[in-house]
Order: sequence, then structure tokens, then C-alpha cells
Amino acid sequence: MTVRVRLAPSPTGTLHIGTARTAVFNWLFARNQEGKFLIRIEDTDKERSKPEFTKNILQGLEWLGIEWDEPPYIQSQSITAHREAIQQLLDSGLAYRCYTSEQELEALRTKQKETGQAPKYDNRHRALSNEQIADFQAQGRSSVIRFRIENNALITWNDLVRGPMSWTGSDLGGDMVIARRALNNEIGDPLYNLVVVVDDAQMDITHVIRGEDHIANTAKQILLYEALGLKKPEFAHTPLILNSEGRKLSKRDGVTSINDFKRMGYTSNAMANYMTMLGWSVPDGMSEKFTLEEASKVFNLEKVNKAGAKFDWDKLNWLNSQVIHSWSAEKLLENLKPLWINSGWSLPEDQWCKDLSNLISSSLVLLQDGISQAKPFFEEIKPNDDALKQLSLPGAKEALKNLLLELEKNPWDGIEINKANDLITSISKDYSIKKGLIMKTLRAALLREMQGPDLLTSWSLLARIGKDRHRIRGCI
Repeated sequence: MTVRVRLAPSPTGTLHIGTARTAVFNWLFARNQEGKFLIRIEDTDKERSKPEFTKNILQGLEWLGIEWDEPPYIQSQSITAHREAIQQLLDSGLAYRCYTSEQELEALRTKQKETGQAPKYDNRHRALSNEQIADFQAQGRSSVIRFRIENNALITWNDLVRGPMSWTGSDLGGDMVIARRALNNEIGDPLYNLVVVVDDAQMDITHVIRGEDHIANTAKQILLYEALGLKKPEFAHTPLILNSEGRKLSKRDGVTSINDFKRMGYTSNAMANYMTMLGWSVPDGMSEKFTLEEASKVFNLEKVNKAGAKFDWDKLNWLNSQVIHSWSAEKLLENLKPLWINSGWSLPEDQWCKDLSNLISSSLVLLQDGISQAKPFFEEIKPNDDALKQLSLPGAKEALKNLLLELEKNPWDGIEINKANDLITSISKDYSIKKGLIMKTLRAALLREMQGPDLLTSWSLLARIGKDRHRIRGCI
């Protein structure tokens, strides 16, 4: 048997981190089992599904390094098969038309709430006579189609993450709607639980790996597989991604879209790496920093946790910094250059840019940090409070004046950094100024802050584009 798994996103929004994590787990399992990873675009929500969201989802997966093995399946193209399955259930008596109005359903829910009952359809239209059906249709009532779920039905499966699972029909909320409202004997738009079963069977899906919030759906879908005479896949329900308070990560937490993480400056390697760890235990002896390809060699569902996975920003930031710090100068510049250009900066020649990226690389956690770290080299910024305090110290401005005098006598082009160190040492000796005072004040003048990259290399870069003396002069 060839393992076939799928990701089935709805193109009603951008790629969510939960969907992306599901994609990662499915892809890793498929690669580990030498199987196939497929994508099905579930676009049957006609009002909310948009082509731009489909594009965003596919591009997001590509950015993460997740490739699919067959062209994406489009759910709406299988509408005929969905309707045929519903008709099969109607013909066999396993489904029926329900004419209960929305007002009647709301009254039922209100009564159940008042009496402390769980919301559940009471199956009131299971056995309508032909006369009752004709009367409802004469009233102009539309009907949904419901699948029969017997209260005493026992649904079991061996979940590949959670072990033996058992549900009874009475836990599933009454007979399930499988098609939306339609008039007369038409079949309305097929609904999620029905179409998923038909699609997975058509795609020969062998394993369904998805979030634990689908467990109740799995119980319903198993009944549909059996009713339609279709082979059931194996199921695995992965833990939800939780926020710091232990609740399901949602839009209220601010960042949930892969686009958001990308804009913030997270790398695709770090995101894929971290999502693999969200609910999967790294084997003993394996580093927490790895590629998807490396993880695929050891990935198995037995190591997927049952408990929810808390999102840890510190861990993600550490992984991202490790990825950035491992890059070559060329790759780092390739990623920073577009950010600098988008900031409206005119860039000097490539070697200068490469030297700047090398200078700031060790302090980068996010790629976006490359903007704030590089800003003093491109823009005239105001000294911060610490820099102003340094510039106001006794002897600080005298140190800068003496330094500027020496530079005007012997201009430095920034090429040989040793000359800068020699110059500072000489001024310290000749003018009896402490070297530390000179260097700290020079940092305040050149970079306008007291923390940052190596001073002499920074001075060298500014000198090479003729900005150093201007900066020093502006602080005297």
C-alpha cells in the first residue's frame, strides 16, 4: 500500500499557522513512508472562497519548502460525485429530507438551553408520510437533507496519535445535515462531512492527519464511510496550537498567518523547523535545529503528543537567529538587500553592502532587525538619550574636535581598520584623553547610540562612503 495523505485547506483566508503545521506533519509522514502528499482546495463555500486565498496558501506552502506530489484537487469540481453520494443515501433510506424551519430549530435550541440540555436535533422529520411531505412543499418550505445517526450506534477507531477512540451516536447531536436547503426535490449544496468522505475516497487517501478539533467530525464521517460502502482511512488527530494562556491560538493573539510571520522577518527554515516541534517530540540525540528533510527521516506519529502545544516565541526567535547566523554573507545580503531598498535607501556597491550585512549579522534575530541595525549607516538619526549623555560628558567634545583635526590633516578612507585604532591611540596619548572616552564618544557621534556593532568596523563603513567626518562634526 502506498501511503497517501492530504492537506485540505479552505481558500477563505490566508494560510494559518495551524493549517501550515498540519501540512508539515502530513508531508513529513508521507516522506518518511515513501508515500504521496496531496492538496485538496475545499472551495465549496462559494461566498467566501477566493482565488487570491488559494494562491496565498500554495505560495505559503512553497515558501516553507513543502512540495505536493500531484496537481491540487479542486473540491468544487467533484460536485456531481457529492450529489450522487447523497442520492445513494436517500435511495437506501439512510438519509431523508427535513423540512424543519430555521424558526422551529431556534425554538428547539432555546428550549434545550432553558432546560439545561445539550443542543441536539430531535429527528422530528425522520418518518414523514407522503402527505406530510406534499403539505410542506405546498407551503413553499425548503428542505435540508439529513443523514440518520442512531443513538445506539457505536463508532470506534484506533487513532494513530491518541489510541483507541469510542463514540456513540447519541453524542453526535442528532441526525446530521449533509446538504443545504433546497426547494422541492432538489439536492442543495453538499456539506463538509459528506464531501470530505467522498473526496478522500476518490483520492485514495490512506491516512487523515488533522487537528484534534476534528475528532467529532471523524466519528460522523466513519458512519458515512460505512453507509456509502467506502474504505475508511486511518486517522490521527494532532494537538492544537495554544497561546501562552493555554487557549487555542487565534486571530486575537495577533499573529496567526504565515504571511504575518514572513513580514516580521522569520525565515522559512526556522518556521518549518519550529512547526515540526509544535506537538512532536524530537528524538533523543537529535538537535532541535534541523531541516524538514532531516526530520522526515525520523518522523513518526507515535512521537506526536496528545496535549496541546504551547506557542513559544523565545524558542522560535532562537531558531530564527540560528538560521540567520548560519547563512553565508551572500545569502544574508540577498535577504537584507530588498528590505533596505524598500526602506528607500540608496545602496553603495555590493562589497560595502556585504560588509555591512556581515557587521550586523550576529545581532540579528529577525530579518527585519536588519533595517533598524542598518539605519544609522543610511540615515541621519538623532542621538538617543544615552548618546546625548555621553556627548555631554567633560572632555567628550574636545576628544571629537581633536579627532576631527587629525582626520582633516590625514584623511582616512576607511580601508585599513588598523589605522583607525592607531589614530585613537595617538590622540589618547598626545592629548592625554582616556582611550575609552574617545571610543565611547565616537560611537555616540557616528551611530547615535551606545549599543551596537563593532565600532571600528562601523567607522570604516561610514568612512568609505564619506559620512564619518560629517557625523563627528555634527556633534561638536
